[in-house]
Order: sequence, then C-alpha cells, then structure tokens
Amino acid sequence: CQGAAGKWGLVSALSADAMALLRGVWGVLNALGKSGADLCAGCGSRLRSPFSFAYVPKWFSSSLSGYPKKPMTSYVRFSKEQLPIFKAQNPDAKNSELIKKIAKLWRELPDSEKKIYEDAYRADWQVYKEEINRIQEQLTPSQIVSLEKEIMQKRLKKKALIKKRELTMLGKPKRPRSAYNIFIAERFQETKDGTSQVKLKAINENWKNLSNSQKQVYIQLAKDDKIRYYNEMKSWEEQMMEVGREDLIRRSVKYPAKSSAPGSQEQSRFCKVKRNLTCKVAHLSGDLPPGLQIP
Repeated sequence: CQGAAGKWGLVSALSADAMALLRGVWGVLNALGKSGADLCAGCGSRLRSPFSFAYVPKWFSSSLSGYPKKPMTSYVRFSKEQLPIFKAQNPDAKNSELIKKIAKLWRELPDSEKKIYEDAYRADWQVYKEEINRIQEQLTPSQIVSLEKEIMQKRLKKKALIKKRELTMLGKPKRPRSAYNIFIAERFQETKDGTSQVKLKAINENWKNLSNSQKQVYIQLAKDDKIRYYNEMKSWEEQMMEVGREDLIRRSVKYPAKSSAPGSQEQSRFCKVKRNLTCKVAHLSGDLPPGLQIP
C-alpha cells in the first residue's frame, strides 16, 4: 500500500510539473503577441473534463497479460470520428490543418452533443480503472519498487521533453555546431549510397583524411556559428526578461537592469551622496544606527 501511495504521489507531481510548464509557455506566447492555438489543439475539451489529464502508467505489460488500453478522451473520440470525414472533403489538406478545423468544430459543438462523448469517456474510464485496480492487486512488493523507479524515469524524461518543446516554441536559438558537425551535415546530403550508418562511417574517414588547411575552413565556420549563437542568445534572453521569464536565463550570464529614466544613473549617484552625507551628520550627532559605518 505504501508503494502504491508513493506511485500516485509521483503521478500527481508529474501532472503538476507538466501543467506548470504549459501555463508558463502559454503566458509567454501571449506576451510575445503569438497565438497559443498550435500548442494544444482542443485543449478546451481537456480543461472541461476532470479526467483528461489523468495519467496511469503501464505496469509491466510484458509480464501481465490482458493489459487494458487507456480510453480515448471525449475530444479524441470526436476527432477520430471526424477526421475521415474531413479528409474526404479536403483530400489535399494537411493533417495539421484538418486537426485545427476539427478543434474549432469541437469548440462550437453544443454542450448537449459534447455530453454524449463525455459520458462515453466516463463509462470507459470506469471500466479501465477497475481493470487497472485488478492488475494492481497482482503486483508483488518488488514489482511496486521497480514500478516506482520506472515512473520516476518517465517523469524526468517527460519533463525534459516538455521543457525542450517549450524552448522551441519560444524560439530559443540552436546551439553552435562544431567543425566536425558542420562537415558531417554538408557531406551527408551529398552522399546518396548506403544506409545512414554506412554514410557516417565513410564521412568520418573522409574527415580524418582532411589536411589541416582543409579543416581550417570548417573550424572558421564553427567560430562564425558560435558568434551567431552568442548574439542570438543575448537578444533572446533579453526578450525573455522583458516577458518575466528570468528562469530561462543562463545562470552564468547577467544582464544589467534597464534604466527606468534617462537620468536614472545621475539620480542614483545623487542618492548615494545624500545617504553618505546623512550618515556623517548622524555620526556627529550620535544617532548613527549600530553596525552602520561611514563610507
């Protein structure tokens, strides 16, 4: 029971972390004047249903037979029904465009029609939960311990993936490439024969056979890319500070605070002189607070 309680604690923490990251990126996108529609098509349905964000891990599906599939949410069930219809009506359209149209249709759907899908999901969820409880009762203490470790690994992996997607949507610059990586990318497109592994092996041998003067070309390209990365990161981090996302700033980098007025520096110096003078006057009158020294 203790292991099961720990399991559900980890699951709750995972959901909280994911939601915090989603709220953060949504706020920044709004601050930057961008739309968050592409972040989560049909998120309205998930927010409507209290079951939508529930997460139940797969317990050792390889050793336990009859593992049930997680039921489709009300929106997923609706979109699965509508997608073939939209494809038939728009054969040349991309799936991403069709999904947006289906999401719009779902948002405009009357509550009475949405309730049909939501009731079906709740019924399927109840059956699914009962089956999960049955399987959970079969777990041994050692399996529960192993499961907790698996959940922790999935939690960290999912958190890192969500963070990566968040940074991509916020337009974080790509890291600079090394001279070797630039050479690989250039030659990989030119090499047409063989599998990817064979190509990489051949390109690696070509890199080793390059002279120092030939490698210098790619070394210079790598230096230029590093300068590009530095300039883009500086601009991006300043933008993140403006929208209140200091948590995305590298710890080793500190940017000076922007002045609120043109004469703020002069005003700051004036305040410092005034403070020093006040301390000296207080010292002469014997009113200097304990521990405060005259500059």
